[in-house]
Amino acid sequence: MSGRAAQPRENRLAKETSPYLLQHARNPVDWYPWGDGAIAAARERGVPIFLSVGYSTCYWCHVMERESFEDEATAAVMNERFVCVKVDREERPDVDDIYMNAVQVLTGRGGWPMSVFLEPGSLRPFFAGTYFPPEDRHGLPSFRRVLVGMSDAWKQKRGEVIEQAESVARAVRENLAAAAAPRQIGREQVAQGVSMLLRMHDPVNGGFGGGGDGGGGPKFPQPSYPEFLLAFRGFAGDEATRNAVDAAVRLTLDKMAIGGMNDQVGGGFHRYSVDGRWIVPHFEKMLYDNGQLAEVYARAAREYGDGFYRRIVRRTLDYVLREMTSPDGAFCSAQDAEVNHREGQNYLWTMEQMAAVLGEEDAAFAARVYGVSRGANFKDPHHQDEPASSVLYLVDRPERVAESLGMTEAALLERLDAVNGRLYAARARRDQPSRDDKVLAGWNGLMIAGMAVGGSVLEDRRYIDAGARAADAVLRLLVVEMDGEPTLMRSYRAGTAKIPAFLDDYAYVIHGLIELHRAGHDERERYLREAVALTKRAGELFGDSDRGGYFDTRAGQGDLFVRARSTYDGAVPSGVSVMLHNLLDLHEILGGTEYLDAAAGCMASVSAAAAQSSVGSVNSTRALLRMLTAPGTAAALQAALNGAETAKAAAGGAPDGAVEVLAAVERLAVGEGHEGAAGTVLKLRVAEGYHVTAADPGPGGKDLIPLRVFMVGGSGYAVYADYPEGAPYGPNGDLRVYRGEVTLPIVIERTGEVTGRPLIAVRYQACTETECLVPVAVELDIAIDRQ
Repeated sequence: MSGRAAQPRENRLAKETSPYLLQHARNPVDWYPWGDGAIAAARERGVPIFLSVGYSTCYWCHVMERESFEDEATAAVMNERFVCVKVDREERPDVDDIYMNAVQVLTGRGGWPMSVFLEPGSLRPFFAGTYFPPEDRHGLPSFRRVLVGMSDAWKQKRGEVIEQAESVARAVRENLAAAAAPRQIGREQVAQGVSMLLRMHDPVNGGFGGGGDGGGGPKFPQPSYPEFLLAFRGFAGDEATRNAVDAAVRLTLDKMAIGGMNDQVGGGFHRYSVDGRWIVPHFEKMLYDNGQLAEVYARAAREYGDGFYRRIVRRTLDYVLREMTSPDGAFCSAQDAEVNHREGQNYLWTMEQMAAVLGEEDAAFAARVYGVSRGANFKDPHHQDEPASSVLYLVDRPERVAESLGMTEAALLERLDAVNGRLYAARARRDQPSRDDKVLAGWNGLMIAGMAVGGSVLEDRRYIDAGARAADAVLRLLVVEMDGEPTLMRSYRAGTAKIPAFLDDYAYVIHGLIELHRAGHDERERYLREAVALTKRAGELFGDSDRGGYFDTRAGQGDLFVRARSTYDGAVPSGVSVMLHNLLDLHEILGGTEYLDAAAGCMASVSAAAAQSSVGSVNSTRALLRMLTAPGTAAALQAALNGAETAKAAAGGAPDGAVEVLAAVERLAVGEGHEGAAGTVLKLRVAEGYHVTAADPGPGGKDLIPLRVFMVGGSGYAVYADYPEGAPYGPNGDLRVYRGEVTLPIVIERTGEVTGRPLIAVRYQACTETECLVPVAVELDIAIDRQ
């Protein structure tokens, strides 16, 4: 008899192609992929859906799998009481966006793994969170306790659960799908965006939204911010503003490039920095970051004539070609943060390890240049018993390091390249992080653009040709016939193209094709024709013929309870903002009025978002700058805005300015837990003739959207508001409302790992005596610093 343990049986995920889903294919949980099968099973059994969303390089997703999804007892509870569904957020960003919004509505924060409970009828969420531990700890209930509690609520309090689900779904619909009335926008919004970014900028360590004077992290690259400031610098009204813009851009790009977030040995950027100085990264590497950063560093290299930025572009592109390119020429999605359950294990060094590879003399040189001689900077927070080690970072820009060592910059870089080659060879013999090798259309588009722009600036055809090979692979592997039309698909792996593409896929691929055309590739006219064809198809699939602009998803998707239209520019820019630039690019290249008129109408559709938060919609604000400054485009924009205003008035729409939301501060420093919480005051000024539904609207307001303060754009913070009691309103006085000036004391508390760029948001619904306006969610540009 063999003593070998039986292998766990495979579940339904074994038939999937996503590396993330395949990671869970031998869990004892009876997982379904998202789709009709799971929905039908939940309806037939009459049980809720437990939805778990993550991605293959997510550290805490791995932790929750090891603790809960691989545990037989926990899996038994899940299988008995729920239909359990796994989603790769990179394959289904539409599902992720909707339910992440629900998590933020319910908890004020977000993150992955995402854990959501859905009623099976319309797939509305009634409870949600992120990571849950196997036992009660750190203020979080155990996952098994949550499972039993949600199942019991479904069985015993079904009416309350459905009511809660509809309330959350209504809030999500208003956040993601409400089309706010167009606003007059112009130079004021551009100036506001520049001013806010300069105030958010950390003048010590660079970046936007992190603490100064060595303040806390995390810090994210946010390429759309320097991209906007680079575009603005040529139109700055005075030298002082231009100098401030240059200082913010250059300090940010310098600090990211010399920090440990940039892989100093192998090239390429990690996801973000966990500290405020860009030293210690979260070690996963994402294709979308590297594509955008290659492009922005290339544009900065051209703008400033900076050889160091050129070096960063080359090293980033070389990394992608070496480690993130598939045999067919397309680009892979990501590399994991952990090795052997240890964060960043293969990227870390001790002095002894460096000496063993380099010898004493070169090790001493490397230790001085890479900060190792200053002491260890990394201690695995999950394995405190293991010795400290070092993330390598440049102690300064190369020319200043060379000067401190009495060398020329060229000599320093030559020696450093030789050292890096030996360190990389030794590192390659270590266990390596896993690679998510699926090909995503949109992320490839971003990297194609990075290759094209980078190759053009470096005057190196290798990179332009690599971008062209990837474009050809995308057009060959991910474009299929659907309903008689060539249609882009989202994901390709293991010989299978799947999931019809979303707006951002079309937008990013079009962007990459246009940049190949601009880079002068031999097939430039073919790539331009492909860009034109995809632009036409995007309009057919996602265009909003009634209100202008684009939806994020196709019409008639029965597995979504809302059709979203996002405008927020975060880790990646929104699809609609990139389409704005694509339309302007095509107008510049082809002339005529077709694409200019489309761009103007699209800008009108996002004008309210740009007016509410020029930084939250920063890529659209950059498009606004282009339209205000390019010959002949400002008039088209104004005509579109005037037309939208006329249409709004004809439809009985209300004038702008019904409610103004003000903040007492521009930034807050927030520490750990309750003791580190920070407070401030928000004010709502409600125009005469209007009222706002109160936070507790009473029985008369069950069909209205109550006032709420919540967090968007990231995770790790929660916001708590002290809502005032509303005044009685209506014939029976059973509706509570706010009028005039409303004061809202709020408190921000850090609740866990911070991801994204968390923003405070206020959602309200304004009404008159005769009608209620579309609810509005306003993002406040308050920089939240980690204390």
